[in-house]
Amino acid sequence: MYEVRGPEPVLPPVPPRPEGAVRREWRRMRDHSAAAGILSRPLFGRLPLRRWVPQDVHSVLDYVGGAALVAVGNASGDSAAKAAGWVLGGAAVGVSLLTDYRLSLAKLIPIEAHELADHAYGLGAVLAPFVLGYAKRSPVAAALHVLLGVKVLAASLVTDYRCQTGMHLGGELATDPEGIGA
Repeated sequence: MYEVRGPEPVLPPVPPRPEGAVRREWRRMRDHSAAAGILSRPLFGRLPLRRWVPQDVHSVLDYVGGAALVAVGNASGDSAAKAAGWVLGGAAVGVSLLTDYRLSLAKLIPIEAHELADHAYGLGAVLAPFVLGYAKRSPVAAALHVLLGVKVLAASLVTDYRCQTGMHLGGELATDPEGIGA
């Protein structure tokens, strides 16, 4: 007839495999959940481009790009190129260190203001060789400054900007992504 069986033995849960540092950082960079931060408002109320560059990748690009602007200016030997490199690179690194995102020291600048600053010093890097006149005296430095400026502009147009504390350009705190047009 029917055979009566006792309860199935319950196996202990299998502990998860330890995650390596590289895999953990890769997963964190691709994170689009609420833990990744609060969406920023679109530039000028709307921006038709798809934002596919993660905020953390953009943050690293900001630091590297700022250091590269300074290094190119210093290596050129031209005083105008050197000054432009220090001002533009210093602005890039300084704004990045104070922006409301994960890879900063202090969260004092709203993410939308950071985005506007990216556009400003990107455009400044493109125009500096011609406005300051070192395009002919130091053509390599000029070309690299223009190239770095174009890179900043392109990266800032497709970055998925996210703030960490909810501080926005209007001063209000928003923690609900629906409240900022997501």
